[in-house]
Amino acid sequence: MTLHHPHATPLLPDAQTVTFVQHWTDRLFSFRVTRPKSLRFRSGEFVMIGLLGDNGKPLLRAYSIASPAWDEELEFYSIKVPDGPLTSKLQHIKVGDQIILRPKPVGTLVHDALLPGRRIWFLATGTGLAPFASLMREPETYEKYDTVIMMHTCREVAELEYGRQLVESLKDDPLIGEMVEGKLLYYPTTTREPSAHMGRITDNITSGKVFADLNLPPMDPEEDRAMICGSLAFNHDVKAVLEKFGLREGANSEPLEYVVEKAFVGDGI
Repeated sequence: MTLHHPHATPLLPDAQTVTFVQHWTDRLFSFRVTRPKSLRFRSGEFVMIGLLGDNGKPLLRAYSIASPAWDEELEFYSIKVPDGPLTSKLQHIKVGDQIILRPKPVGTLVHDALLPGRRIWFLATGTGLAPFASLMREPETYEKYDTVIMMHTCREVAELEYGRQLVESLKDDPLIGEMVEGKLLYYPTTTREPSAHMGRITDNITSGKVFADLNLPPMDPEEDRAMICGSLAFNHDVKAVLEKFGLREGANSEPLEYVVEKAFVGDGI
């Protein structure tokens, strides 16, 4: 039985309560928190979350919301950095703990930042999957596109597990299960440990392997749209590949053929 204390004063500013934590590997974990009633966001956006630092001041980092806009809670997917100022503490949170969540969502990985198209490519490495965990559960994704391709690359098979389980669960989702049927193509690859599909996203696109494996035509700026989320180097490399196909980078203010999330730069969190 959970006791609620309506008059208890949160110790943290913009406090939300942790409702679920799952550790996927020694480097990856996901967690869910209560959602502020005032929070409205578009699937794919991020917010600033964190804890109090040793100096008593909020220590905040940008985190994509991994849950869709319709979810009653908020989900996040995080790396653990042993000496990271925030994640060295955040990785130890437990159900009932509080975190700071600033309810001001922003971000470029939103449907409004792209022109209409037939296919959308979600391109992610590591925890860059988080915004696509939101968008893959968003009905609008399947209303706007005939085909949704989720390319996710990690070093080892275990690091793909969060995404694999999420994709697997979608077919039984009461809200979007039927919409996902036949539309979502999942293409996980590893770069170090042997698996069914190997190689970097850039290599699998450039070589044409992913098009052959999924029976898709090469990218066409008339029909293909893309969203990118990963390290700074990954984002840079993928942009170059997409632009060779003729896709142009868009923004909320000027929708075009692809968008990049620039909020996540570096792993020292």
